[in-house]
Amino acid sequence: PDKTVDLILWDLAGEDDIGSFRVSYVRGATGLVLVADGTRPATLAVALTLRERCEAEFGAMPFILLFNKSDLTDRWAIPEGEIDELKQRGWQVYLTSALSGEHVDDAFRQLASMVAK
Repeated sequence: PDKTVDLILWDLAGEDDIGSFRVSYVRGATGLVLVADGTRPATLAVALTLRERCEAEFGAMPFILLFNKSDLTDRWAIPEGEIDELKQRGWQVYLTSALSGEHVDDAFRQLASMVAK
């Protein structure tokens, strides 16, 4: 609350195929925002792979994991148990909606707090 943190965001992937992603794109980053589409489970695997590749290349860094499209409850496809397991690992996980903005501000405040430490 007593610090200002400027965040510069780069949308790096946005694809289900992470094979073409160059880890060098995140060189110099101090944190990661990983986003998975709650209606498409394959996107979680992509987000987790991205995190693993970044950590292997640059070491551990703060990150948050967003499960987007939480407003589409009738199409939600990520099992609650899988989300709970990630939270039990101590991960900062948010169910967000780009449509309504639900929990988006909370997630970025959390990341800013993590990188400011």
